[in-house]
Amino acid sequence: MGWVLSSMGELQSYDVSLYDGSSLGTWIQCRGRDGGIEQAGCETLKLPDCRTGGLEQFQKKRGVFNFNSYFMLTSREALDRNVSISDCENKCIRNCSCFAYATYAPDNVGCLFWPNGVTLMENGNDENVVYVLDKRHPAMKWWMWFLIAVAVALVLFVVVSLSYLRWKRIKPFGDGKASQENPLLQLRTTSSSEDSEQHPDFQLFSFGSLSSATNDFSNENKLGEGGFGPVYKGKLLDGQDVAVKRLSKNSGQGLKEFKNEIVVIAKLQHTNLVRLLGCCVEGEERMLIYEYMPNKSLDSLIFDPVGRELLDWKRRLSIIEGIAQGLVYLHKYSRLRIIHRDLKPSNILLDAEMNPKISDFGTARNFGQSDSSTTSRIIGTYGYMSPEYAMEGIFSVKSDVFSFGVLLLEIVSGRKNTSFNQFDSHLNLIGYAWELWQRNAAVELMDPLFPATSCPPSASSFLRCIHIGLLCVQEKAVDRPTMPEIVSMFANETIVLPSPKQPAFSTGESLMEMPHTSSADPEIVSRNNVTISTLSAR
Repeated sequence: MGWVLSSMGELQSYDVSLYDGSSLGTWIQCRGRDGGIEQAGCETLKLPDCRTGGLEQFQKKRGVFNFNSYFMLTSREALDRNVSISDCENKCIRNCSCFAYATYAPDNVGCLFWPNGVTLMENGNDENVVYVLDKRHPAMKWWMWFLIAVAVALVLFVVVSLSYLRWKRIKPFGDGKASQENPLLQLRTTSSSEDSEQHPDFQLFSFGSLSSATNDFSNENKLGEGGFGPVYKGKLLDGQDVAVKRLSKNSGQGLKEFKNEIVVIAKLQHTNLVRLLGCCVEGEERMLIYEYMPNKSLDSLIFDPVGRELLDWKRRLSIIEGIAQGLVYLHKYSRLRIIHRDLKPSNILLDAEMNPKISDFGTARNFGQSDSSTTSRIIGTYGYMSPEYAMEGIFSVKSDVFSFGVLLLEIVSGRKNTSFNQFDSHLNLIGYAWELWQRNAAVELMDPLFPATSCPPSASSFLRCIHIGLLCVQEKAVDRPTMPEIVSMFANETIVLPSPKQPAFSTGESLMEMPHTSSADPEIVSRNNVTISTLSAR
């Protein structure tokens, strides 16, 4: 025997056997099929496999079935006033053959059940109320709907946030009007599909993203400043360190040249060239974003008394050979034939392993296979420019060879080419090296730090470097070797080197022939560090 609260509010006894041994308890206490309350008089309702995890629900409807073939579990159940409407629902849900139920008496006591296969003839005005099992729309519990809503909202938030961050990072520039005026927006469309596949990381950065990456271009993030403008260290949202070169307004470089540089340099790919990651043009701002080189530029080490100690002979030789390999690629193996025209220590960057990377490419243009060209716009740095280029505007791959020779002499000696003044007996490092070579005393040019190192250079190895350097700075371009020949000279010590001829700028005579730059003509000497120009036949 047990006790149950009837629909009339009376506490009545009941026979457990009447309900097949199921202790249903009160409807108020044990309502629901998950049995969340297991107290005295309540138990978890166990459903058969035919029910879909308790998610089905009964819909209250009015009408009659197409035939009145109902069945009752027991005759006593239909007549027993102790059986409430919730008991009928529990009985039906546990019976796989049950499709609908209703109360037997008008006062909502007793149970009637209909089997599967019957059809309800619905009538909203009918007095007969039945509860039909709806399998098409299972009732999901409120917490399941809540979890689904939270999951969807979270996914949408993540997608929107990532889209916004990406837009802020690579959005073109400013408003729609600016986008119509900005030719850099055509970079991705004008580049071939092949370029896109080879350089998928090239991006257009917004000014805001770069300002945030460099702490508003703070002095603490400033790495240095050259003719192009200041260079800042930045950290992108993904944690990548970059070098941001901010073009000075007085650099003399226009938007056309800036775009041309990006399109051309993006096609260069070599281990000894600094990789261009992207650019920014927004209003008056123009910036280039390169991979970050933790050891900065070569001049910050080679001409520094403390930094020079980090560069032993083996490392300096590796740097020289790396620069040579980069120039061979530019002159011969790149998709475009490129002349750097401003090779110098500040344009050689060093990565974490001290590998050299040629940097600072200015106004870049595609050109043909001519051996040389002339220009009225001399772009470069005096002391590293070849005589034919500095005085006549004639440039070729041999112009880069001359610059490489000066750079080589500076690296092995630790002295700047322009460190000599008017009171010295020599005009520059080239003249000093030539004078020592003629006296068979070129070994005196050796950096005084080398003998104190654990692995100093041999005299023959050092003299061979001086020999190659003097071959590169010979006055006539035709006498200078090509970069592939120079690489062979370093790789094969059995190659007999020709005797060097008179180098350029080793006497005051050739220096006096150089044109004097007028301040009224700013285009004679560009502030850009490197230029790739179109060659025209002479």
